[in-house]
Amino acid sequence: MMDVKELSITPKALTMNLTMINRNVTMIIVVIIDPTRERFEMRKIVTFLWFNNQAKEAVDFYVSLFEDAKIINTTYLTESVAKAAGKKPGDISAIDFELNGQNFTALNGGPLYTFSEAISIAVYCKTQEEIDKLWDALTEGGEVLSCGWLKDKYGLTWQIVPECLDIMMRDPDPVKAERVSAAMLRMEGKLMIRELEKAYRGE
Repeated sequence: MMDVKELSITPKALTMNLTMINRNVTMIIVVIIDPTRERFEMRKIVTFLWFNNQAKEAVDFYVSLFEDAKIINTTYLTESVAKAAGKKPGDISAIDFELNGQNFTALNGGPLYTFSEAISIAVYCKTQEEIDKLWDALTEGGEVLSCGWLKDKYGLTWQIVPECLDIMMRDPDPVKAERVSAAMLRMEGKLMIRELEKAYRGE
């Protein structure tokens, strides 16, 4: 008669245990995988973004703009929370996602709160091409502000900034830094690397 055993283990543990089984022993292994046992790493610091009901649309849009971006997890409304919020059970509650290693959560919180310019996401770009790509995508349906600032179509404020701007502004020569500052302030919308570098050189 065969020795029958029932195990409840993770796939990794299953591999480890199979290697320890004596080849002369015949076993039937029924593996019960419990998804709740998967390791979940809590994120230490997370920026919460409060949307009315466009969290999924916004996250899909933001993730599409960056090569190093991904959705981590999606949570749904339970019956009790949905009832209190006046929504349907199973509707999306929040989405955890990453943009270049930065942690965010998009919350479908309703119309009570909206974004303001007091909070913004700054993106430092190496090239004008990267600036142009992000600027064109984020301003579509949004609002152009000044000096590299904009609001996207969801009302979230962004700063699309050349990496070299911060370097030039930190130059120990105050004359160079002043020229760059003045050039930046004259730019009513998107920042142009070429013009900032010309100001830095005094041209």
